[in-house]
Amino acid sequence: MELRTPIMLITGGLGSGKTTLLRRILGEARRRLAILINEFGEMTIDSRIIEGRNVRIVEISGGCVCCSLTNEFETAVREVVERIRPEGILVEATGAVETDSLVFRVQETLPEVRLDSVICVVDAYLSSRHPYVGYAARTQLQSADIILVNKIDLVTTQEVREVEAQIRRWNNTAFFFKTVGCDVDLKLLFGLDMERRTMVQSCRGEPSFQSFSYATEAPLDERMFRQMLPTLPASVFRAKGLIRFETESFLFNYVVGRADFESFPAERTHLVFIGRELERDRDSILRQLSSCEMSHAF
Repeated sequence: MELRTPIMLITGGLGSGKTTLLRRILGEARRRLAILINEFGEMTIDSRIIEGRNVRIVEISGGCVCCSLTNEFETAVREVVERIRPEGILVEATGAVETDSLVFRVQETLPEVRLDSVICVVDAYLSSRHPYVGYAARTQLQSADIILVNKIDLVTTQEVREVEAQIRRWNNTAFFFKTVGCDVDLKLLFGLDMERRTMVQSCRGEPSFQSFSYATEAPLDERMFRQMLPTLPASVFRAKGLIRFETESFLFNYVVGRADFESFPAERTHLVFIGRELERDRDSILRQLSSCEMSHAF
């Protein structure tokens, strides 16, 4: 069974740190990724160039590729999926992009992919000096699941607080990371290998990340499980894994309130939950999950 390719959108103003984040991801990549950008710019790397119909592809060591759009977005994404078959796609959007429109296009016109997450990189220094938020920047903030408040080494602690308060006026549900050079733990962005990392070290005074798993041989009641999702506490950042209902099973992905189900064979349910200070909500979440088990429902 061929699964949809996860796609991550990276937005933010010019010079905020989007390319720095992409470089970090490439440097630590353990999967075959495709990075889709409008132009190579400082991402150019000496390597073999492949001219596609709608993208200009640069192969990079480690199996990753960079792809520069030469045609419309949807056509380019389809070609990347067909020709490269990456395990994930990262899109660096221009600073002027209206992210809500881009999210809509991914979700409604590209059945070959699934939206994994939307990341917005904010320049703390520039935001503290010029707090006005234009329309494009506002859509980037409002659509984000994850917000990196970057370049905090260039501002005071009080200015960081003011920038965060300003951002929260537009988005109070996203997960915030305060960074220097976009130095966020990439395993948190992708939700990888978290079951083996029960505690993620906090940094810059932020609460620690924790994780726990849930597994059962009993099928879950689909209606009860779907009704439970909106009630998950704000401490839950990500959840992923396999889930088996009475008549069908799925690959399940959850990021800051957005859930995705993709048909996938599974004999049992096995989910991993990731979040900040998650230990305080662990027992109640496990009770809710247990109540969804069909053997307990009747």
